Amino acid sequence: MKPRVLIAGLFHETHTFLEGETRLADFQIRRGDELLACAGDSSPMGGALEFARAQGWEIVPAMDCRAVPSATVQDEVLETFWNGFKSAWRPDCDAVLLILHGAMVTRSHPDVEGEILSRIRRLIGPSTPVFGVYDLHANFSAAMTTQADCLVAYRENPHTDAREAAVRAAALLARQFTEGRPRMVLRQTAIVLPPTGTGTADEPMKSLAAAARAMEGGDIWAVNIAAGFAFADTPDTGLSFQIITRGLDEEAQSHLDALERLAESLKEHGRGMDEPLESVMARLTPTQAGLTVLVEPSDNIGGGAPGDCTGCLRALVAHKIQNAAMCINDPAAVTALQAVPIGGRLTLPIGGRGSRLDEGPLTLDVELVSRRDGMFELEDKQSHLASLCGDRFDMGACAVVRHGGLLLLLTSHKTAPFDLGQWRSQGIDPAQLSVIVVKAAVAHRRAYDPIAARSFWVDTPGPCSSNLKRFPFKHLRRPIWPLDEN
Repeated sequence: MKPRVLIAGLFHETHTFLEGETRLADFQIRRGDELLACAGDSSPMGGALEFARAQGWEIVPAMDCRAVPSATVQDEVLETFWNGFKSAWRPDCDAVLLILHGAMVTRSHPDVEGEILSRIRRLIGPSTPVFGVYDLHANFSAAMTTQADCLVAYRENPHTDAREAAVRAAALLARQFTEGRPRMVLRQTAIVLPPTGTGTADEPMKSLAAAARAMEGGDIWAVNIAAGFAFADTPDTGLSFQIITRGLDEEAQSHLDALERLAESLKEHGRGMDEPLESVMARLTPTQAGLTVLVEPSDNIGGGAPGDCTGCLRALVAHKIQNAAMCINDPAAVTALQAVPIGGRLTLPIGGRGSRLDEGPLTLDVELVSRRDGMFELEDKQSHLASLCGDRFDMGACAVVRHGGLLLLLTSHKTAPFDLGQWRSQGIDPAQLSVIVVKAAVAHRRAYDPIAARSFWVDTPGPCSSNLKRFPFKHLRRPIWPLDEN
């Protein structure tokens, strides 16, 4: 008899220092059979469903809730998911398979995944296995460790393996049906890394991942490196490791000791300091051959920032940089341009509304170049964006305007810059530009590194600064590096 597996997803990376709240209406929600439409797409849910069908499992679809990174989530979201899970649960289910993020925070619950897993365990009892997949930037908690049997992390940042990781998790679930259930052993470190320090092509993540792969085999089913999400102010925030094993605790603890020592020896590589903007701008004139990418981590959309900060925008305008482009999330500006004919001009305030740390809107005289809808097909189905949305993303109504030598793509929905289809859908070839601003930390690199001659990470005002000492942490476990370094 084929196993009957309940599948559900709850996915949000929460930036607790942002103003406002993330509401239920901000989530894309699929209930019951609607969830099955994800099968075969590029998301982790798509991978899990496709594997389950290939195995012949009977799928019990519960609920899938996803939203782009943003501010602290309203409790209603957690309760809505929980009610959907409870309604779908059947006592004759043989297992639970979850698609999680691992860094979700609501007003009442700093460890949403731990809370959900605890509720699930109370509902289904101790004998039903709970497996799942989670984002590399999870802040892994003790509750997640004890209430689930096996949670598998993405291994790559940018998250090119998000779908693959979900398939790995499902494959381990299939393995336990024949070999028995594993358990997780957790080690939280005294290190918190900014997002710019968590790229897996660089240290410390590169060596940590290599060490983890060498430890796997035999009784050790998987070794996870959870880089953590520094902008969630919780007691569990930071770098952690988990070993999924059916072997001895002594072996797992020995491996965790080795990983912790390695992390301590390499942590300085993960500091993620960004260059002063003005020192970089001085190197952009005269214009250099090839594309220069200005990376603006402080307005990292993938980390929850609003995508409308004006630090780089002001610098491009002040230095009169030619053949340049950047994307600003500004639905008000898009609306204001609706009555303007193509080729017409308008003076309007742009950006600067989403963060109190920004200088505010910059008023520019612009020419309207184009006006289109913002739905685009991902050119790279393994891009970081695919881990959230699958195959397509909607930027909302868009307008492209020109100010001097600068093109501005104005969107109605903030869009993480992880796929070049974002630009090409609006008639812009990013490879033909001299300078482009990318509001990201690391996850843009799969898309932009192949077309860039050079990249600079610049320090500007915004809510996702790489300098973690700028943030008023209240709940983070202490002491922790780099906040408490000697």
